[in-house]
Amino acid sequence: MPLVRIDLCRGKTAVHRAAIRDGVYRALCATFDVPEDDRFAIVTEHNPEDFSFDRSYLGVERSDDLVVVQLTVSRTRGVAQKKALYAAIAHNLSDEPGLRPDDVLVILAENGREDWSFGRGVASYIP
Repeated sequence: MPLVRIDLCRGKTAVHRAAIRDGVYRALCATFDVPEDDRFAIVTEHNPEDFSFDRSYLGVERSDDLVVVQLTVSRTRGVAQKKALYAAIAHNLSDEPGLRPDDVLVILAENGREDWSFGRGVASYIP
């Protein structure tokens, strides 16, 4: 049920963007027990002048290759699972497409199961 939103600077290839989507999805499956067919991801590219970030906030050295991964998820996971997810995303995106872990920023936004409708105007997880 996660909704994945990925933001990055314009100019990366379709293969690069797909590798990011795939790496995040694999991490979700491995750490958050996301089912195989539960895949919803939106990639948005920005002009460099519209993509502003601090290059050294909290001692992390970011480059122009920064990728922001925003995940909207149900509030059902604990701290250990969240930490495992962050590590898995950074690892996967380091492997493919070759991002530096410092260029992977992940943000979770949690909500309740009643906050999801996957279509037909129905609260999908509420009987």
